[in-house]
Amino acid sequence: MSLAFIFPGQGSQAVGMGQELAEAFAPAREVLEEVNEALGQNLSRLMKEGPEDQLTLTENAQPALMAVSMAVMRTLEREFGIGADKAAFVAGHSLGEYSALAAAGAISVADTARLLKLRGQAMQRAVPVGAGAMASLIGPKTDVALAEEAAKAGAALGVCVVANDNNQGNVVISGAKAAVDAAIEKARELGARAIPLNVSAPFHCPLMQAAADEMAAALADAAIIAPRTPLVANVTARPTNDPEEIRRLLVQQVTGRVRWRESMLWLAGEGGVTRFAEAGAGKVLSGMAKRIAPDAEATPLNNPGDLEAFAKTL
Repeated sequence: MSLAFIFPGQGSQAVGMGQELAEAFAPAREVLEEVNEALGQNLSRLMKEGPEDQLTLTENAQPALMAVSMAVMRTLEREFGIGADKAAFVAGHSLGEYSALAAAGAISVADTARLLKLRGQAMQRAVPVGAGAMASLIGPKTDVALAEEAAKAGAALGVCVVANDNNQGNVVISGAKAAVDAAIEKARELGARAIPLNVSAPFHCPLMQAAADEMAAALADAAIIAPRTPLVANVTARPTNDPEEIRRLLVQQVTGRVRWRESMLWLAGEGGVTRFAEAGAGKVLSGMAKRIAPDAEATPLNNPGDLEAFAKTL
């Protein structure tokens, strides 16, 4: 059985996430303390108690989700002897790519927390609130071709592109608000359901260029080493373990498309992965995995029971 660890992105956050792990396992508590110290912020208290609107802020949600993912991974390693090197590959959805790299030892937890805090702040600064928008196009007729046609119609009014190719039936568009509104109308004409997303900025589109520039400067100074397990990158949907390529791809990822469907197809096909373990908050990626690669097994690892059950199967 070939295993891949996958790591969730923004939208999976919830008040209380990671608390059962922290109560049950010292390694999980240790990760949360490391993140608090790196940020000079009591992020673990915000994760535990809320308020939800503060946790949902991009600059808090991104390091918080990474903290939960790393609490899972460090607990697996210290308590059950299962590290990222037990997997053939790692991959993460948007910010989850940073969690994947931290899990594979390419970037320290402290540096990852600081990079994600900056990434969240930079994304927020890049576009005035209300000037951008994102929308989820869903339904059986929804595929990348339909989403690109809708985005092309929107682009007559401003920037509008496909941001996240999640799976067949779930594609996200992003851009200037008027352009996305027009794309929503076109998508509905084409037979998709189109739902505006409650986000603070239009992620993964060219409007994020200022954020990409900030991340390029930060990543140029970041210590990145070869991951113990190859990363299947969002931008290319192919594996890499080259630190300089990883650095470039993390910058490109800010404005580029998250090619999640293609990444998962590569993993389940050429990558030979038969089992996906979602390390972190929620189970969004496990659901996607079952839709994209129905022959593979997908297991969310959220709480102590999940980790104990998973460890027994390896």
